[in-house]
Amino acid sequence: MSKAMKELMMREYKARMDTAEEALLIGIRGLKGTQTTKVRATLHKKNIRISVVRNNLARKNFENTKLAAFENLLTGSNAVAFGGQSIVEVAREIVKLVEQFPVIELKGALLDGTLYTGKAGVTELSKFPTKDEAIGNVVTLVVSPARKLLGQLQGPGSTVAGVIKAIETKLEKGEAIAKVG
Repeated sequence: MSKAMKELMMREYKARMDTAEEALLIGIRGLKGTQTTKVRATLHKKNIRISVVRNNLARKNFENTKLAAFENLLTGSNAVAFGGQSIVEVAREIVKLVEQFPVIELKGALLDGTLYTGKAGVTELSKFPTKDEAIGNVVTLVVSPARKLLGQLQGPGSTVAGVIKAIETKLEKGEAIAKVG
């Protein structure tokens, strides 16, 4: 391959993945053309992109970036998956696709500078909460004590209100209210 072609490919990698700080590396050896199209189409619906990379050029391009941690994993036929709302979402989608296409090899994923290696690492990452799920969990934790307190206050209050309503109803009907005690 000529030097000009390599430079062109490296510029293309940089243009596609320059802002990617989190990504997933998959092995795609053995995936047929029609299967690749299905995988790409499925991921495109979730705004997840896949870029097939040449290992040596990717190593050079990833130097001094957060994706440099992939250096030792760049063997064989590889693709970098990135995009979506978070790398956790990307991992979930790719793990689902591995069930359909078992030839896809989960090599590793990067989240906040931490490298999750192999199928076990990527599967573990796919079980993490996404940013939106984590925010929801925090909001639930913050609101939960107030909700319980409100329930405790409303319980006795509604009982007293029920008694007062019963007394009011009896008085409106002209019935006498018996004194207890």
